[in-house]
Amino acid sequence: MSRIEPYLPVVVGLIALLGLVTLASAAPDQTYVTRQAVWFAVGLVGCVVVFWLGGARLEKLTLPLYLVTLVLLVAVLVFGEEINGAKRWLDLGPARVQPSELAKVAIILVLGRYLSQPTTRGWLSYLVVAGVVGVPFGLVLLGPDLGSALVIAAIGVGMLFVRGIPTRVIVAGLALVLVAVPLVVPRLAPHQQARITAFLNPDADPQGSGYQVNQARIAIGSGGLTGKGWRQGTQTQLDFIPFKHTDFIFPVLAEELGFVGSAFVLALFALLFWRLAVMAMECPRPRDQLVISGVLAYLGFQTLVNVGVSLGLAPVTGLTLPIVSYGGTNLVITLAVLGLALMVHRDRFRGYP
Repeated sequence: MSRIEPYLPVVVGLIALLGLVTLASAAPDQTYVTRQAVWFAVGLVGCVVVFWLGGARLEKLTLPLYLVTLVLLVAVLVFGEEINGAKRWLDLGPARVQPSELAKVAIILVLGRYLSQPTTRGWLSYLVVAGVVGVPFGLVLLGPDLGSALVIAAIGVGMLFVRGIPTRVIVAGLALVLVAVPLVVPRLAPHQQARITAFLNPDADPQGSGYQVNQARIAIGSGGLTGKGWRQGTQTQLDFIPFKHTDFIFPVLAEELGFVGSAFVLALFALLFWRLAVMAMECPRPRDQLVISGVLAYLGFQTLVNVGVSLGLAPVTGLTLPIVSYGGTNLVITLAVLGLALMVHRDRFRGYP
């Protein structure tokens, strides 16, 4: 058994602390901060559970977890609670869960197992991967939850790139995307089409579809070099920023901490992703490399899109900023997959039974 990666928990702890401080300024009331702290504790318990399970037990749970996830994704389409035009949440009594978050973990485990096999080459293997990723992708997209669906796709593509993709497959994939985009976009929900229109021309409807992005950019720009101070941001405190404790928490941070503070947070995320990449390269076995790379693709893509949306560089997708934004299911799953990466790296020299 190797020693546990020492830097990753420290970086995650710093990001979480800054997230709680920012949430204390952005949340509608302080109960959100308390609940976020509770969810963080639950996520830490999830990390301990993953450590206890280990690679051998997770190997046995991989397929059942994937099948349960598919059942939950179907259930959320039938019984889910619709919020902001999308069915993402499933009410299980004492708590609401977001099955799309669980799907990301299941896909990482299934693809890590499948793609590490030396026989998974050729066009048939890519069809299998397309099926493993495509079924939950399609179910989430029916929500409609385009943001989570894109994260699921990013996990699959990222893990394939780490495994290795021939040029002809990349060309075929790009051609498929070019054909699919004009077919899919007209079939998106009206609010999703409005988001794309606002991205292409945010000034066309500044009080409507372009309002979110415009207010976020104003907040970021008004923060200046060192920011206006904690709880002193006018865009934040006067409620001009929509969804300021979830999707648009980065503009809150940038307005109150300025360029220096937001750059520091982004540097922490960069350090987190660098450590995950190093951990993957230190693993001698392909499966371990793929699992950690899947975690990196998941968190890296979601962070990139969330910050990109706030800066007006990507359409609004509803994706939160990992570890920082308010959200129980996402926070618990994020900490659980980080625990998975730590466990895989710790046991990288131990053989599976």
